[in-house]
Amino acid sequence: MTGLATAFGQGATAAPAGSSAGGRPPILVGIDGEFSLRNSQSAQAIERGVRIAADAINQRGGLLGGRPIDVVTRDHGSIAARGIRNLKEFAAMPQLVAVFSGRFSPVVLEQLPVIEETGTLLLAPWSSADGIVDNGMQPNYVFRLSLRDGLAMPKLLDTAVERGFTRVGLLLTNTGWGRSNKAAADRYMVMHRAPQIVRTAWYNFRDSSLLDPYRSLLAAGAQAIVLVANDDEAAILVREMASLPPNKRLPILSHWGVSGGDFVVQASAALFEVDFSLIQTFSFMRARPHAWRRFMRDAANRYAIHRPEDIVAPVGVAHAYDLMHILARAIQLAETAERNHVREALEQVRDHDGLIKRYARPFAPGRHEALDAGQLLMARYRADGVLVPIDP
Repeated sequence: MTGLATAFGQGATAAPAGSSAGGRPPILVGIDGEFSLRNSQSAQAIERGVRIAADAINQRGGLLGGRPIDVVTRDHGSIAARGIRNLKEFAAMPQLVAVFSGRFSPVVLEQLPVIEETGTLLLAPWSSADGIVDNGMQPNYVFRLSLRDGLAMPKLLDTAVERGFTRVGLLLTNTGWGRSNKAAADRYMVMHRAPQIVRTAWYNFRDSSLLDPYRSLLAAGAQAIVLVANDDEAAILVREMASLPPNKRLPILSHWGVSGGDFVVQASAALFEVDFSLIQTFSFMRARPHAWRRFMRDAANRYAIHRPEDIVAPVGVAHAYDLMHILARAIQLAETAERNHVREALEQVRDHDGLIKRYARPFAPGRHEALDAGQLLMARYRADGVLVPIDP
């Protein structure tokens, strides 16, 4: 897995995608992510997707009669206060049209007041908390092309039922992301009799052990665990579970935060002693052939990608790639890079043939979510560390 990450990372620190050729000022696109967070690969994946798309747009002549796209990055290290500072800095950049957010919902949720105050467009290619888009802003400056918890939790609970688990436990992070998933589970249970949620257990960010909350779910009679965790905590849990007798190792149905970090390395061999699957929205292994060829052509000048297995944190790459192209379509439609006009144009883009799917209308007034339940799938890690789909 480390070798693949290194191969894909080649060129990630290259010069910005565009330049002010011919005196035309660049259009700036920001990325605010957890670049310095140990073991994390999500911000880097988002940057790769944005840069691959921006390169392709610039090679075709840029936007608005020749203005190139330049990509500007800032690191918040998963700390909300830094994210707020970064957003204020981005908002003050005259040529900036929009900011791509990172993986961590708690950071994005804390940034929302700054987004509303400054009228800065925020494009979310990973963070899934429902409140990021369901934020009450009028107008709404947040657009998401990603999973949302209101889709993720029903898929995980439906999967439990499909696998014959009638009693499940929820193991959730004590953050805005975890609470978003608890609310989604509660809404699901209003409409469904199965599975029964026997208990909800919570853990805190950076806990060094998850064994006690796990055992509480085991004692409550859970047949499977629905886990909301990022890679660090999930790896701790998997290693602890592998030390238990086999009959005490419950199947884990996981949210996708683990796929944004070096989870396989952290979990090590213990991962393959536990029944662990996770939700995804897309797999490059199932990309439509013409979309895969186009993506490969666009990526060729910057990254060493030869096959789907070379792509680390794949949903971050795919979401950011499609979202950057949709943003470019909106800028052309608006005939300006002025943020308010681009915000309105994002709701009007139609018939975009993306990498993930063909979007009849990615966004619309009152609907700032580009993906739906039709994109959801379950996946597992292969022995070589590659994430592969398991749904039919």
